[in-house]
Amino acid sequence: MRLTVLGGGGFRVPLVYRALLGDSGDPAGRCTELVLYDTDRGRLDAIGAVLARQAALHAERDGSGGPAPAVRLTTDLDEALRGADFVFSAIRVGGLEGRVRDERIPLGEGVLGQETVGAGGVLYGLRTLPVAVRIAERIAAVAPDAWVINFTNPAGMVTEAMGRVFRERGLPDRVIGICDSPVGLCRRAARALGADPDRADYDYVGLNHLGWLRRLTVDGRDLLPRLLGDRAALESFEEGKLFGADWLRALGALPNEYLHYYYFTRETVASLTAAEATRGEFLRRQQARFYAGETAGGDAGGDPYEAWERTRLEREETYMAESRAATGGWQRDSCDLDGGGYDRVALALMRAIARNERTKLILNVPGRGAVPGLDADAVVEVPCLVDAGGARPLATGAVAPDQLGLMLTLKAVERSAIEAAASGSRAAALRALALHPLVDSVRVAERILDAEDRFRC
Repeated sequence: MRLTVLGGGGFRVPLVYRALLGDSGDPAGRCTELVLYDTDRGRLDAIGAVLARQAALHAERDGSGGPAPAVRLTTDLDEALRGADFVFSAIRVGGLEGRVRDERIPLGEGVLGQETVGAGGVLYGLRTLPVAVRIAERIAAVAPDAWVINFTNPAGMVTEAMGRVFRERGLPDRVIGICDSPVGLCRRAARALGADPDRADYDYVGLNHLGWLRRLTVDGRDLLPRLLGDRAALESFEEGKLFGADWLRALGALPNEYLHYYYFTRETVASLTAAEATRGEFLRRQQARFYAGETAGGDAGGDPYEAWERTRLEREETYMAESRAATGGWQRDSCDLDGGGYDRVALALMRAIARNERTKLILNVPGRGAVPGLDADAVVEVPCLVDAGGARPLATGAVAPDQLGLMLTLKAVERSAIEAAASGSRAAALRALALHPLVDSVRVAERILDAEDRFRC
């Protein structure tokens, strides 16, 4: 089986390779070749060195996952796509320089500057969508039978836009979006209850970076009310610390961590404004050091994997630091620092499809009526049954008015951004920014759009 990773020079690619190395399932469904595509040859070579060291360590330890998948590097998109069974899209259009602009321009107007949420997320989407659509067109032409696993942010709108390309050509819609936030929330909540996360069933509904865990069932019993009633257990894990027991009890559900930006907007904006650097600025400096060190042969005694692992741990420790600073400055738990999340979801998804191993995963897919109030083509983030036929969303039942209201508003934002990217319409771009609930004025939206337009000029 051949897996192609678009954005193959990205920092988190070694997490995918780690998951592939640990796959001990049916050899017939294992990945035997990993193709990394990137437009930046230097980054591609740096990550290739990390993967080569990972493979060597795997061979020394005689891992039970079988032989390491062969790795091939290329800067030719069609070459990367040809013959692929799965295509994993994890591109960053504009690089970290673009991310810094997405953060700083809104903050300059006193509104949230964040990679995927608020005005920053809209700007990132407007820049990313045209590239993602062109990639989808090439996949449809060169590898129409491949399954596309999208992790490119903003994942919901990108997944929806890429899926349209296949439907418009009369091809099966094989674009599935993934995110590690829902699975992280679900597993942390189960552990807080002393339950085995792998034995629990999760009722989760939302859009990407906008979802809620509504029930957590073990042996037929919903244990979420018990968790909500136990303050110590509830505030023992990340989401409980972020939101606080009182607000979670008022909601009657556990929100995705990204909803902290919506529920505690003023505090988060104040924390971001006071910080010495935005998240993008921190990562830009950190990754510049890493990639420069790797191209020079590594900065950890010549071991590129050790240099990557040290950098990765620092990255995980500082994740969502602004939200944690706004809620007391607590540290992340050690079990949340291993970096395993989206890579495990991707492997489970590929394994279920390639081996026809039926499983349930929370994914971003067209709802097909699973969420009342949203149309069939709207990409939602819900539990899905996955097998060789792909991912089928499970019906969620009625959605609370506050949750559905936010979902409908954000879906309108996503679709305005998709329209703007496809047509070049400034009106649609302005609508995407101004309709976002974290942008508090049409005039602010206009100035943000003007600032981004000036940079591009």
